[in-house]
Amino acid sequence: MEVLDAARMRRADEITIDELKIPGLVLMEHAGLRTFEVMRDEIDDLRARPVTVLCGRGNNGGDGFVIARHLHLAGCDVRAVLVGAGLARLAGDAATMARAFAGLGGTILEAGSARAWEPIAGSLDPIDVVVDALFGTGLTRPVEGLPARVIDDVNRSGAAVVAVDIPSGLDASCARIIGPAIEADLTVTFARPKPAHLLPPAEGLTGDLVVVDIGIPASAVARTKPDLHWVLPEEAAAIVPERDPGDHKGRCGHVLVVAGSTGHAGAAALAGRGALAAGAGLVTVAAPRPARPEVAGFAPELMTADLPAGRGGALAAGAAERALELAAERDVLAIGPGLGRQAPAPAQIRRIVRTARCPVVLDADGINAFAGRSAAGLARHAGPLVLTPHPGEAARLLGMTVADIQEDRLVAARLGASRFDAVFVLKGFRTIVAEPGGRAFINPTGNPGMASAGMGDVLTGLLAGLLGQGLEPLDAAVLGVFVHGLAADLAIDAGETEMTLTAGAVLDHLADALRLLTGDDEDDEE
Repeated sequence: MEVLDAARMRRADEITIDELKIPGLVLMEHAGLRTFEVMRDEIDDLRARPVTVLCGRGNNGGDGFVIARHLHLAGCDVRAVLVGAGLARLAGDAATMARAFAGLGGTILEAGSARAWEPIAGSLDPIDVVVDALFGTGLTRPVEGLPARVIDDVNRSGAAVVAVDIPSGLDASCARIIGPAIEADLTVTFARPKPAHLLPPAEGLTGDLVVVDIGIPASAVARTKPDLHWVLPEEAAAIVPERDPGDHKGRCGHVLVVAGSTGHAGAAALAGRGALAAGAGLVTVAAPRPARPEVAGFAPELMTADLPAGRGGALAAGAAERALELAAERDVLAIGPGLGRQAPAPAQIRRIVRTARCPVVLDADGINAFAGRSAAGLARHAGPLVLTPHPGEAARLLGMTVADIQEDRLVAARLGASRFDAVFVLKGFRTIVAEPGGRAFINPTGNPGMASAGMGDVLTGLLAGLLGQGLEPLDAAVLGVFVHGLAADLAIDAGETEMTLTAGAVLDHLADALRLLTGDDEDDEE
């Protein structure tokens, strides 16, 4: 599903109104009616609870007056409060909708000053419902003065809050919280979600998000050329590679995993098992010689190969040459999990990544090998590259702080994709997959239980297994991240908890995730 920033949403409105000749008043009526319908369906005892609709003087306020009218017609105890402007200053569609509400006997209060607002604020109660129709998606600067006071009072009231299109105070186009903002329990947005609804930290103020159709055609949205997407299950399912009846292991991709060291053989094995679970026909795990037998003991399906090892059981000089020999006969290379950071391992990793011509998935210590002054060399990779950093690794790679990364994860992911000419998978809550051209995808699956050892190793192998079956790097990353998170969610559904979830449990549920995604469960039931 496309995600529209404020400029694209405004353009879609303009196309609909100016070119397709659908009046703005019609869109406003649909917006208010759809919001009322969601409130009716989602809020218990709505007719028994006082409702205050806070309206600004723009189109968002006009939506609020429509909502107030439909609540009034449904028998609710509702009042509309016009904040910061008198009725005489309303114009356009918002004025028309205010008159329509008043014409039915609806109550409109004016709060043009803190003094006028004070008794209204004092009347708010936790049993109340407040509809936030103060500011829409056009806001780009922090709210100040009376509106900021109103926002603060609403947040402290304890009332249930429904935001119209977006919680007032947020910049719809970015993840940052730019100033005082409504803390909504439910947000009803129009046509498509906006970045602030989906990306932390702003998404934390959205509450439950419902996207409703108000009559803006898909063709109008497409003409805005969206470059951000929220991955839907059906979109992920469409990427899943299909097997031909004549396929055999030699046609389903041979993955080379370069990973592991003494004490970290499990990371290599998890990556190898992830590649197998993704459908790779063959998987070879190349590990430093002392760790290789331990890797082989984890799964009989894994083939293994020795790499030269130095002190501590990590990669030694000459490991790059051997790994590149192996990679030349494989379809894809996954490198990094458990390799360690002690010299000369980082230099060996850098040479492998810059030289290998097959697609490369780089994770963990593979990414750390390019941190700091070595980061510039990562852009000189020979083959297609997928990077899978967590925020700490991304910070070291991009020369930023973790706080910088987390403040606006979308900006960071796009920067990484552009700087290193790679598909950049920024892991974490709402993992983002970005490509060098600027397109980015927000992943909806996964849970906090994934904050445990080995999860990234499984994902590394999963992405490599999908690449080995012929998927393009972007498609492999979008699908792999979705399935990885879905498997974790299914593990929770099956009885795991967020405290006990392990990478092994996620591996065990990858098949269930793919089956659910492709609808094979439905076929079995038939």
